[in-house]
Amino acid sequence: MMHIRETIFILTFLLALAGMEPRAIAQKTAGFDPAAIDRTADPCVDFYQYACGAWMTANPIPSDQGRWGRFNELQERNREALRKIAENAAARTSGRSALDQKIGDYYAACMDEKAVEARGITPLKADLDRIAGMRDKGSLTDVVAALHASGGSPFFHFTSAPDSKNSVQMIADLDQGGIQLPDRDYYLKTDEKSVQLRNQYVAHVQKMFELVGTKPEEAARKAQTVLALETQLARGSLDRVSRRDPEQLYHIMTVAELGEMAPSLGWAKFFQQVGAPRFQKLNVDVPEFVKSLEGTVKGASVDDLKAYLTWNVLHDAANVLPLEFVQENFNFFGKTLQGAKEMRLRWKRCVEQLDTLLPDALGRKFVETTLGAEGMRRTKEMVDDIEKAMAADLESLDWMTPKTKEQALGKLREILNKIGTNENWQAYETVKILRGDAFGNSERASRYEVRRQISKIGKPVDKKEWVMSQPTVNAYYEPQQNDINFPAGILQPPFWDNQADDATNYGAIGAVIGHELTHGFDDEGRQFDAQGNLRDWWTPEDAKAFEQRADCFVQQYGGYTAVDDVKLNGKLTLGENTADNGGLRLAYAALMNRLGGEASKKKDSFDAAQRLFLGWGQIWCENRTPELARLRAQTDPHSPGKYRVNGVVSNMPEFQKAFACSVGQPMVKGPACRVW
Repeated sequence: MMHIRETIFILTFLLALAGMEPRAIAQKTAGFDPAAIDRTADPCVDFYQYACGAWMTANPIPSDQGRWGRFNELQERNREALRKIAENAAARTSGRSALDQKIGDYYAACMDEKAVEARGITPLKADLDRIAGMRDKGSLTDVVAALHASGGSPFFHFTSAPDSKNSVQMIADLDQGGIQLPDRDYYLKTDEKSVQLRNQYVAHVQKMFELVGTKPEEAARKAQTVLALETQLARGSLDRVSRRDPEQLYHIMTVAELGEMAPSLGWAKFFQQVGAPRFQKLNVDVPEFVKSLEGTVKGASVDDLKAYLTWNVLHDAANVLPLEFVQENFNFFGKTLQGAKEMRLRWKRCVEQLDTLLPDALGRKFVETTLGAEGMRRTKEMVDDIEKAMAADLESLDWMTPKTKEQALGKLREILNKIGTNENWQAYETVKILRGDAFGNSERASRYEVRRQISKIGKPVDKKEWVMSQPTVNAYYEPQQNDINFPAGILQPPFWDNQADDATNYGAIGAVIGHELTHGFDDEGRQFDAQGNLRDWWTPEDAKAFEQRADCFVQQYGGYTAVDDVKLNGKLTLGENTADNGGLRLAYAALMNRLGGEASKKKDSFDAAQRLFLGWGQIWCENRTPELARLRAQTDPHSPGKYRVNGVVSNMPEFQKAFACSVGQPMVKGPACRVW
């Protein structure tokens, strides 16, 4: 599950199922599936293979994917539901609501490939002309502000965010950015594969320039310029592991101080032109990046800056341009980086755009058809059970002193649970959506969201707001609001099954609930108090005890191989691994408390404990391409499915008892790692 510190508007798992009809997908809606089990495998040797082996054999990766797993199965079903909503709204029936008009006409315009092809690159003319018209660096601020206002983010990210040390207040936030490869290290590593990938990236950038009419030699020069500027920005960026420490991302300063640090950009002018309300102070997440940005801008020629800004325009707009741009964008970011063989069908790409740019429009319709009253009741009941289990766990800890324990229990009591729906839907009244204008619709929706986010600066934090759309198959804990968030999209099989018994549901969505609760007490979340403020509420001895236990996970998961010679990054994945281990323990405790003497009853030849572990194992069944496995190992704070399963159960005596595993077998780790 996702642990969010920065404001993220949406995160989705890309999905498609090439060559399979929707009806075939709908048949795979059960949660725990006995047919997925590999009966030839020994659960004490490789529990992941045992729980998922038959599923993996029966579910090869579709040609338009880099990964195929149980998440993707569910997201595909959700997307089919969204397609129906969009197609019904696109029908020009009388009496369409304003929301249906926006949904339907956006979808119709996106699907109108002939109109997109006919317009060509005309929609880019205003931005390209603005960049081409730069005579000197004095006009750079105007151009950068215009691109940010329309949803781009050249050089850096700017938005609103809760003040980490005054969590009820929204403030302006300036963060590192400006690079298009997945991570800073892609620009800095010198191994053969990294060098090869950078060469492929340069070839892609060159091709994109050629598609707008730049001659090959000039396009090649501009592509090298882009790589050089992005590499400078990458060198000044903070690495992903360091960014897990919220103290390293909190630096309040005045606009004047920012200007002294990077005078080549007129910051007061930028903030005004991008539409921000007046403010005197802001958080600059990474001051060293701003200093590096100043050096980059100062050292670049005007032509270099033009090439970089033009590339940003082309990259940001690629998916709403003619097919040759979409295909070229896929060739690098889909095929080269993720190992997918072909693009997803157009309707899937259009539904994804809608879900990204007008999430509340589709989401509002989606929640009406999903969880239901009984599912909502049972889910809330499960959350209550798991919170009680966590309280009992905290009270029983022998390594935490009473002073810190009291604070931890207070934080747990204050966690807000947001389950299954949104209370405040955006209606998008001011967003103009027109048939035949796919590019314009995308840009106007993006501008709306930029204005909406920036307008929050100086206002109180809205604790009812979500940063994921409701159809998303994911969940998150937000440390600055101290809440757990479960969109309706994930509250379905295999994570939640209204027809299933408690054991498999607790092993699946129950462990996910425990996972999100535990995030409030992982290496990052534990630094925020019950009110969501960045504050050290741990005694020194308790902090040391936590770090010693957490380091066990760093070493354990850092020893796992992602692909070929690439190991997992135990420090990058620490928070998620801690939450996985704690979450399943809490789900187990909650289930045993609920079942009492009924725990020994069997179903499908498995008792409750075994079914809980199988429920956990099967939500992570997946296949990955080597390309995606390599990418995720460098960028994803989550471990691959195999290690999310085996890493956790190997630390649990409860699992070893349930499957009668012996000391010395692979699924019996000694000494076991445990924090919660």
